[in-house]
Amino acid sequence: MKMTLQCAILTATACLSLMDSTVVAQTVAPHSDARHANSSGSSDHQPDPALTPYEAPTPDRAFSGPRHAANIYYDDTEMEEARANLQEDQGGTTAYKIMIDRLETRIKDGDNVYLWEGQAWYGGDYNKIWVKSEGEGLFNGALESGEIQALWSRAVRPFWDFQAGIRYDFAPNGEERKHVAFGFQGLAPYFFEVDSAVFVSTEGEVTARIEAEYDQLLTQKLILQPRGELNFSAENIPELGIGSGLSTIELGLRLRYEFIPEIAPYVGVSYETKVGDTANIARQQDEDIDNWFAVLGIRTWF
Repeated sequence: MKMTLQCAILTATACLSLMDSTVVAQTVAPHSDARHANSSGSSDHQPDPALTPYEAPTPDRAFSGPRHAANIYYDDTEMEEARANLQEDQGGTTAYKIMIDRLETRIKDGDNVYLWEGQAWYGGDYNKIWVKSEGEGLFNGALESGEIQALWSRAVRPFWDFQAGIRYDFAPNGEERKHVAFGFQGLAPYFFEVDSAVFVSTEGEVTARIEAEYDQLLTQKLILQPRGELNFSAENIPELGIGSGLSTIELGLRLRYEFIPEIAPYVGVSYETKVGDTANIARQQDEDIDNWFAVLGIRTWF
């Protein structure tokens, strides 16, 4: 009886040892087989039984072939030409877009105001040339204000571009300004489109602007767009009616219908207010501080 029990214990121990050795062999086998096949004169790393196949280092001979495997079967010159063509077609293309984001009339107490805001760009994935313009005026009067920017744009992060260039302001009252402009434009989390910039005029005046908007799809064609804009100035500019600090706030809500993606008429409301020192300057000149408008316009691109 005692002999039988000892035999059973020895048999169980041998089975457990055999199972452990089988697991280790299966874990190391893919790497050890490759190394045994190249054991003569090979500088491959020695297998580490403690590592799984996913943790073991890549064998040196995995990098011993040509950089492009296709060169084994095709002429090197032909493959270089094919790769150049592929890069040009898929990675080096240039494109353009012209967007008129807002072309609208603003209605208030019979004084209708026209407004435009648009931009165009041309370039590739990393570098683009941008042209931006915006302005407004009275239908029965002269242009009140307008500007145009020419910018170089460089992609610095996914969805974000750094932009730098010049801005020129034109106005009928002769208060024209030339600026150096730089800032960032891109897509913030939750798909907020953001455009921010700092401007330094030839008069040494420093101003800044940040705009943000968001497209809320009610249906595939009906889109509600809230929009906000803040303007800042580092100093008082009395001839332009601008005070230091936060100067103006503009909020808008537009509902557009895209008959086709390129053509979308819209209706909405817009609110503008002057704050801080800018509001004080407006009061001294007997100007309105707050303004509400009903807006009617079209958004188009090509």
